[in-house]
Amino acid sequence: MRMKHTLLILGIIVLAAGWLGPLPRLARHSFCAHMTLHMVVVAVASPLLSLGIAGRRFDPVRKVPGLFAPIPASIGELLIVWAWHAPGLHHVARNTMWGLIAEQGMFLAAGMWVWLSAFGCDEHATNSLDGAAKPHGALATFDGDVSRSRGRSAAGVIGLLLTSMHMTFLGALLAMSPRLLYAHHMHGNTTTWLTPLQDQHLGGAVMLVVGGIAYLSGGLWLTLDLVRQRSQHREPDPEEQERVARDQSIKRIAAS
Repeated sequence: MRMKHTLLILGIIVLAAGWLGPLPRLARHSFCAHMTLHMVVVAVASPLLSLGIAGRRFDPVRKVPGLFAPIPASIGELLIVWAWHAPGLHHVARNTMWGLIAEQGMFLAAGMWVWLSAFGCDEHATNSLDGAAKPHGALATFDGDVSRSRGRSAAGVIGLLLTSMHMTFLGALLAMSPRLLYAHHMHGNTTTWLTPLQDQHLGGAVMLVVGGIAYLSGGLWLTLDLVRQRSQHREPDPEEQERVARDQSIKRIAAS
């Protein structure tokens, strides 16, 4: 359980550093700073907070698993992220405090929705508190009290990989565009050593690398967990069983 406490505390620290540090102020004038703040919330703080909560008493997946289906959560996160990167809403978030608060709050909610959907527990896979063994097919949730099912993990792989793909695509679109996608950048003061277009390219690269890698890593972790669990519960080979039995019989005869 100590690992979960550590992850939760790290998530709170990262989120506080992002929201209370210099990034919100810099984000008013720099697209790269705005995108960095976005990635701090959805690709660093959200997974840390979610992994710290998953499998514990306050894991929302235990109470309402239907609201935390990984693939719908990934699609919902896609809609939220792309909506806030549309020029109109992006302009509101860049130039008003209420817009920034609404955007960042929705980013945090969407990020945790995806990560909890993938790593949260299932009620039917919950361990009893008296130490009963996990049901067949259940996977540990980072030393939590409960477990998640293989079905949730498999759907979580798909959901996280879909999120990684759309993060990579949007980041590449921003990083490789030959023109500014947000007209209001022309009227703002970006950093002194970057043009508005270079600032947009750098912000897109941040999203492509950080967002793509974070969600891809989560999907790969779940994949390895599934493979490891399958190998542990693999049905024994009949020929191998026969060979072992024969060897044991020979040893007993030799010993007698």
